[in-house]
Amino acid sequence: MDIDVRGPRFGAAVTTVVLAAVLVTGSAWLLAWQTLAFALGAAGGVSRSPYGWLFRTAVRPRLGPPTEFEPPEPPRFAQAVGLLFAGLGLVGYTLGPEWLGLAATGAALAAAFLNAVFGYCLGCEVFLLLRRVTVRAE
Repeated sequence: MDIDVRGPRFGAAVTTVVLAAVLVTGSAWLLAWQTLAFALGAAGGVSRSPYGWLFRTAVRPRLGPPTEFEPPEPPRFAQAVGLLFAGLGLVGYTLGPEWLGLAATGAALAAAFLNAVFGYCLGCEVFLLLRRVTVRAE
């Protein structure tokens, strides 16, 4: 079942704010929260993430009906990629080196910002590219 494209974009906007706050404050706890949000989105799909729940219960009822839909697999893959970068960032912030935390968090922030502001989901595009490559290889 396809999902409303506004949900992942809303989640990316919240993620952008959270990751920017992590870079400003250096808070490993805040990055741990975002890592958990990515993990839930990767495991259950973006609609099962905390930001998906917030969109579904508080934001979507105030919007008009959706006009665009997308398959859930690319955003779910993007959540897994975000989980990888947030996990690396968490390692960097807690165990070191600090530059790893900054770089990994910055990379995740850049991807979330692209989706939130421009509607360009970098992780989704990687998913589609990998899908094309693996289909041709078979």
